[in-house]
Amino acid sequence: MQETKRIKNPKKQRKKLFNAPAHIRHKLMAAHLSSEISASRGVKTLPVRKGDTVRIERGDHKGFEGKVSRIDSKHYRVFLEGLTREKVDGTNIFVSVHPSKIQIRNLNLDDKRRKDILGRKKIEKPGREEKTKTKPLKKAEMPTTKVEEVEEEKLEEVPPIEEEQAPAEVLEVEKVSEKAPAAKKAVVKKPAVKKETPVVEEKEPAKKAVAKPKIAKKTIEPKETPVKQTAEKKSASKSRAKSKSEEGEE
Repeated sequence: MQETKRIKNPKKQRKKLFNAPAHIRHKLMAAHLSSEISASRGVKTLPVRKGDTVRIERGDHKGFEGKVSRIDSKHYRVFLEGLTREKVDGTNIFVSVHPSKIQIRNLNLDDKRRKDILGRKKIEKPGREEKTKTKPLKKAEMPTTKVEEVEEEKLEEVPPIEEEQAPAEVLEVEKVSEKAPAAKKAVVKKPAVKKETPVVEEKEPAKKAVAKPKIAKKTIEPKETPVKQTAEKKSASKSRAKSKSEEGEE
């Protein structure tokens, strides 16, 4: 049998619905059976056939009951006797109903094949039987292991030592143990775990900034103007002329 994958795309769903072959269309024309028929026949749904008595459960014509007069498997519709409406021109036509909106109230068993289908569906398929649930066992009912059984046998074999039969040494040891103070449990000290000190990397000392010698700025003397230079030259020439004239007079 070919496996059918579940399709979620609405476009593909409609395409598969309208291109379905006749044997699949017959299955899609199935409707629910009434509670009385499903209890007696052991079947919940069956494809609608001509001659079945059905009742509309949803829609504008809810509650209408009648026989199936025609089945249109091409458009997935069912037509009932007496369910009609009047057109504008006055003519009466049958109203179509989808099989999902109806409930089969009475089956038409004229066809022998339909009886065979009901008998085949009623037979329980293997694997549907209810599985017996195993309850968890209580502590008393829990199975014992071999080791536990051997220990119990040893305890039963060894008889308890009575005080009269026990030797004097054993009694003295018991008395001493009663008088002796309860020994303190030796506290085992765990070795202290040395915490590893994080290794700090030595940083190189920061280099001191060497102060650069300051360079004395040269003072630029203002140049003498040509006017001053000419005045000085004239004064120098006059002083020379005076000194010469004085020398001549002498």
